Amino acid sequence: MNWTELTTKEEWDAIKESSKEKTVVVLKHSTTCPVSANALREYDSYLADKPDANADYYLVKVIESRPVSNQIAEDTGIKHESPQIICLKKQQPYWNTSHWSITKAHMSAVLD
Repeated sequence: MNWTELTTKEEWDAIKESSKEKTVVVLKHSTTCPVSANALREYDSYLADKPDANADYYLVKVIESRPVSNQIAEDTGIKHESPQIICLKKQQPYWNTSHWSITKAHMSAVLD
């Protein structure tokens, strides 16, 4: 399974709406940060294994798509950090974590 890159507020609005029916997982990723590079490897590792098939997975590059990243923080009420994972169910934040807590094991424990 792979993630889809989110680049516009309109895409975010549609994804947030889709979380009424299906879990949505978003990784906020900085392309210039080594901690974020590690988080992306963990996210990819989780998705390469046996991720929850009842969820859709996304990635936002926080520098390149700052308006989307800011909108996610505003809509969820979760202070922006990078890297950061936010999981939505029924348009509400279900789980989030950041930095070194983004691991395949942590994702498996919460999402599977």
